[in-house]
Amino acid sequence: MTLTSKLLRSAAAVALAAAVGAGAVAAEAATLRWSYQGDATTMDPHGLNETFTLGFQGNIYEPLVGYDKDLKLTPMLAERWENPEPNKWVFHLRKDVTFHNGNPFTADDVIFSWQRSLTEGSDMKGYGAKAEAVNKIDDHTVEVVTKSPNPILPREWVFLYMMDKEWSEANNTTEATNVKGSNQGNHANLHANGTGPFMLAERQPDVKTTLKRFADYWDKGIATNVTDVVFTPVTQPATRVAALLSGEMDVIQPVPVQDWDRLEKAPGVKPLTGAEARSIFIGMDQDRDELKYSSVKGKNPFKDARVREAVVRAVDVKAIDEKIMRGAAEPLGSLLAGPINGFDASFGTPYEPDPEKSKKLLAEAGYPNGFTVTLDCPNDRYVNDEKVCQAVAGMLARVGIKVDLLAQTKGKYFGKVLAQAGYDTSMYLLGWTPSSIDAHNSLLNLAACRNKDTQAGLFNLGGYCNPKVDELTHKVGSETDQAKRNAMIKEAFEIVRDDYGYLPLHAQPLSWGVREGVEVVQRADDVLDLRSAVVK
Repeated sequence: MTLTSKLLRSAAAVALAAAVGAGAVAAEAATLRWSYQGDATTMDPHGLNETFTLGFQGNIYEPLVGYDKDLKLTPMLAERWENPEPNKWVFHLRKDVTFHNGNPFTADDVIFSWQRSLTEGSDMKGYGAKAEAVNKIDDHTVEVVTKSPNPILPREWVFLYMMDKEWSEANNTTEATNVKGSNQGNHANLHANGTGPFMLAERQPDVKTTLKRFADYWDKGIATNVTDVVFTPVTQPATRVAALLSGEMDVIQPVPVQDWDRLEKAPGVKPLTGAEARSIFIGMDQDRDELKYSSVKGKNPFKDARVREAVVRAVDVKAIDEKIMRGAAEPLGSLLAGPINGFDASFGTPYEPDPEKSKKLLAEAGYPNGFTVTLDCPNDRYVNDEKVCQAVAGMLARVGIKVDLLAQTKGKYFGKVLAQAGYDTSMYLLGWTPSSIDAHNSLLNLAACRNKDTQAGLFNLGGYCNPKVDELTHKVGSETDQAKRNAMIKEAFEIVRDDYGYLPLHAQPLSWGVREGVEVVQRADDVLDLRSAVVK
């Protein structure tokens, strides 16, 4: 089956899931057995800015404004909102919403959650920093004041989840869990109290997490008939696929792309595939005067644009797509995938590989014999992540750059590369889906110079910094004219491209497997929203 036909099939499956509608609620209550290649790292909604962890938590906790199946904004804990002044947003909160422990949801919880997102252990500071102040108008109305005009604030806060102020204070969890440090004893790391459709019933990290349907959930019209969810992380792809084929699992993520045909032919199961909004790329430490993990001492080769270009030109991203991703990925030349607002093929075309030029550039930069560097890579976070890193390492070796590959489970990987003491990496693989599905999110988090005061560059692990990109990022964040905004996005990403600031690889494909009789909506951000899950 061709990739195009697979995408069409995926679209049909999503349409069918959406068509189930309210009538599905009448179906017999059921348990959903779900597996992913790694665990949700924490239950603390402010602990880690990682899509799978946040997506999982989104079934327990909720934002003011969320996404529907097409990633369009939809009312959640705010039933409506407006932008009365350039620097001001007003959110009108739902009444009669309760947390799982019965406490009412009010404006005080919004203010508390915003403040908590800015605490030291939080990985969501970039979200909270969008606001200069959050003011209580009354119990069900809040006013958010921004430092500058922000035309997309509701979209930028779709993963800023609301917590119960009273519960947090009672359990001494008013500050976020530091998953990259020693704050794992934080109560919110292993317990939860949200407003979402499911409650946390049992938490065994890296073993099993059980959710129970929340009977008093405010939205009585959601489609799901699921009353219990048993989530089990299964690291090995073959084991995960076997569990689906045997009937032990109802939904698995991801399915190795090489197993798509197998699931197509097997009875009782099917693959769900499509285009994801996630870019996969390699970053390089361009900040330190000496790389932490390299044979080069006394200097940092990645500070030299010739060396960065040599890395980029050494890697054939089309070959990685064909051999590792089985043609299912979309090779990229920038940090943006196609579904992201602001993407333009003019700055997204993959670089042309040229290993011979890479060797000449390395020699010109003073490394005729190359050098050794450690590449950090997760082995249970992205589709074929370790295999992709192995392929990159092999291609770099051909031009003289010897890679020591350090592939770890995502909990250890993120704990290392995002270490509070400083980004502990010299070279790394990362995937990024802008939570706002807008290019500004990628610019601010990945391309802007690191700045603790503004929380810019939080995921710019390599410390890439160009003042002009910084200036454009700031302007993009407040520009309301879409044409002008897109032109600045294009200019900024062209600069990053010309600087060889990153090695873009590909847009990752969505790759799920489902049992026959199980209907789910496959969102382009790879999030499984249990509100739409139906088990027959």
